[in-house]
Amino acid sequence: MGVDYYNILKVNRKAADDDLKRAYKRLAMKWHPDKNPLNKKEAEAKFKQISEAYDVLSDPQKRQIYDLYGEEGLKSFEFGGGDAPPPPPQTAANGGFRFNPRDAEDIFNEFFGGSGGGGGSAKNGFHKNGEMGNQGTKKAAAIESKLLCSLEELYKGTRRKMRISRSVPDGFGKPKTVDEILKIDIKPGWKKGTKITFPEKGNQEPGVVAADLIFVVDEKPHSVFKRDGNDLIVNQKLSLLEALTGKTVDLTTLDGRYLSIPVTDIIKPGHEIVIPNEGMPISKEPHKKGKLRIKFDVTFPSRLTAEQKSDLKRVLGGVDA
Repeated sequence: MGVDYYNILKVNRKAADDDLKRAYKRLAMKWHPDKNPLNKKEAEAKFKQISEAYDVLSDPQKRQIYDLYGEEGLKSFEFGGGDAPPPPPQTAANGGFRFNPRDAEDIFNEFFGGSGGGGGSAKNGFHKNGEMGNQGTKKAAAIESKLLCSLEELYKGTRRKMRISRSVPDGFGKPKTVDEILKIDIKPGWKKGTKITFPEKGNQEPGVVAADLIFVVDEKPHSVFKRDGNDLIVNQKLSLLEALTGKTVDLTTLDGRYLSIPVTDIIKPGHEIVIPNEGMPISKEPHKKGKLRIKFDVTFPSRLTAEQKSDLKRVLGGVDA
């Protein structure tokens, strides 16, 4: 028989007209190309098959020929093949039956509105959320969720996979839960407040376009670095002796490199050393980075002995401030 139209619509061979309509509505909603942007080619092929199956089985003459002669019989009548079996008596009077499948979008529009079968696109009566006619004009409010990222992730960039569960109507309008994994490519240099939007990935109710799902980047506190725009700040404590005599500051960067920074100048409270190009990547200019700023806090001794005071006076007495 070739293509099994009954199997395509998932109905039995005694299916009544109402059974065919219900089956077509459910499958056409599921496989309409506008509702399957990620696998559009497969959806287009299935949508066309579903429409052709309904076109044949809902027409008494076409269905009778299909039941007797199968798909090849329909095609042979279309092309007037001489070896084809004779058509049923009721169709022969007009010179034979000619099978010409109707446009899939026309059939869809007859069910769900739009151009009413006049050849227009189903988009006139079908929205990407799967609703019919003009019912899907209202859109649910966007849903925002925090995307907590470490400073290392925002420095180097990474891919995060987020598993979501959302409620969507099935082909009969009843809610069903759908699980999905969303992939987010975090770019180096993204800042707190950056928004990543997944259109219509939120919950959906019949007659309402699904909400957009928005992830908002937030930064986890870091034990060493603090971010200030594109700059990184490190607070470094020094003893009074180190402030006067020097110290080497050792740091491990966010991408795992080792920095050794010698401090040879006398450090006063509030002093800052700036190292260019060791801050955060600049997202719009990925080859550039901000600055690393090391801020010093000089810790003074809580008390000195008389001997220590005397030694300091002797050593520093002639030194200008």
